[in-house]
Amino acid sequence: MNVRFGYGSPDGVREAAGIVRLARQADRDGLDHVSLADHPYVPDMLDGYAAIAFVLGRTERLSAFVNVTNLPLRPAPVLARTATSLSALSDGRFVLGLGAGGAWDRITMMGVPELRPAEAVEAFEEAMQLVHSMSDGGTPAPTKHYPIGALRPAAVPAPLIWTGSNGPKSLAATGRNADGWIPGHAADWLSDRFRWSRPVIDEAALSVGRKPSDVATIYNFPGAITATPLRRTRDEEGRWVGGSAKQWVEELTDAILNHDAAGFTLFPRGSDPFEVQLSRWSQEVVPAVRAAIS
Repeated sequence: MNVRFGYGSPDGVREAAGIVRLARQADRDGLDHVSLADHPYVPDMLDGYAAIAFVLGRTERLSAFVNVTNLPLRPAPVLARTATSLSALSDGRFVLGLGAGGAWDRITMMGVPELRPAEAVEAFEEAMQLVHSMSDGGTPAPTKHYPIGALRPAAVPAPLIWTGSNGPKSLAATGRNADGWIPGHAADWLSDRFRWSRPVIDEAALSVGRKPSDVATIYNFPGAITATPLRRTRDEEGRWVGGSAKQWVEELTDAILNHDAAGFTLFPRGSDPFEVQLSRWSQEVVPAVRAAIS
């Protein structure tokens, strides 16, 4: 059973040394991926693509992705070339995290005109198709939002695409084109958001001859990994808040075996240092979950 375990990295400009140190620690400990955010309009946040390129160059096994790419700020034809370049440089360890675009008030500050929601979703689906067509075996062709000329595909396999879709139309686009889905707002397998969203993806996948299992669900999963058990691991609204390593193992094992979870990206919370919680994740939680599902 191929379940992926990773973490969401710090991303401040003053945290650069720590970002690399954490990534190398995760690489040694056998984690699968690291993610960084994509908010280039925030002055004290590292550019997500510059950061993951640096991280990929300093690690050996760890995959990296932007969680998720703000597509309106990164035109799809250029993004496709970036994707194949990072894939080639990292021996296939790049994953393309992709979103249709959020925070339009901030996006337009960067000089990009706002798209209507329907247009943004069209561009989002065309971008996924363009990334595939500009990779090995593809045939790039003009689309409504990307009227490209006679481009040639790169001789590099297409990266995995994991999307951060939320609305019905973008969820359907995910089902037709993507390899993974990251539920928005850190929703998990017990949430109403997951219950109504996942069937949209599954139906769209089936409509184009794919299997629902072709689109993995990878959860952004915030919480504290505590030294001692917590009396309650979920809050009044049912959201996971964390617990001891054993409580995490029980929760994630149930999610995998009974709810088809295919991956988790830890976002550490609580008072313990990031390094401490990352060590508990990679050295205590993840190996135990892998053993339980094997």
